[in-house]
Amino acid sequence: VQLQASGGGLVQAGGSLRLSCAASARAMSGYALGWFRQALGKEREFVASITWRGISTRYSDSVKGRFTISRDNSKNSVYLQMNSLKPEDTALYYCAADADPFFRSPNYWGQGTQVTVSS
Repeated sequence: VQLQASGGGLVQAGGSLRLSCAASARAMSGYALGWFRQALGKEREFVASITWRGISTRYSDSVKGRFTISRDNSKNSVYLQMNSLKPEDTALYYCAADADPFFRSPNYWGQGTQVTVSS
């Protein structure tokens, strides 16, 4: 399973970014996909996840209502649309995949993409 995240960058508070994660075909078939993030000096935390067919999504309370996760299985990709960004969203964002639809402890990880939100 291979995952490649992209789309990070520097944005002002209140702005938007869209992260993308290209996944191998194996990661798309029957796997839940999602995003975690890790800010400097902090533990990695769950951000959002989506089940294989995209029927169910889950978000952390800190991003609910601002971020939207989606996937396009025909393009082997998962996305994270981030709106109303805040400085506290600054972190290295990782995409992940796992067969567990509840996405409790993903087994597969991509490299991170840096998101920096300036105040």
